[in-house]
Amino acid sequence: MPAIIPDSHKSLVDNPVYVVLTTLMPDGQPQSSVVWWDSEGEYVQVNTIRGRQKERNMVRDGRVTIVAVDPTNPYHWLEVRGVVEEMSEEGGVDHINSLSRKYNDGQTFYGGYAPIERKAQETRVKIKIRVVKVIAYGH
Repeated sequence: MPAIIPDSHKSLVDNPVYVVLTTLMPDGQPQSSVVWWDSEGEYVQVNTIRGRQKERNMVRDGRVTIVAVDPTNPYHWLEVRGVVEEMSEEGGVDHINSLSRKYNDGQTFYGGYAPIERKAQETRVKIKIRVVKVIAYGH
């Protein structure tokens, strides 16, 4: 049975809360990035550009951790440990647009949040993470 995010902490996924995604470097050193996230069913999702360090790390080792801290109460936070289940360019642009609308008052990513020229220069990757363990602190 997959770990589920408790109702008391779902707002950290549903609202535009910036999170820290931690992946593992080839030598085992943790590498962290601030990212946007959302959920789909029992999975959480992030998005990145093909070739970035976090993407290369997840291709090699799919174990990740995401930490979300409530911006209004630092003693209300969530740690999600998981395993990358799928990494796909298919739907990558649609997903980053969805995340951008969530985090940027309805703006699409390319041509809104980011210059339209970037779309031709990068390949977006949608990353689906199976939740393995959830630690929810505060209420």
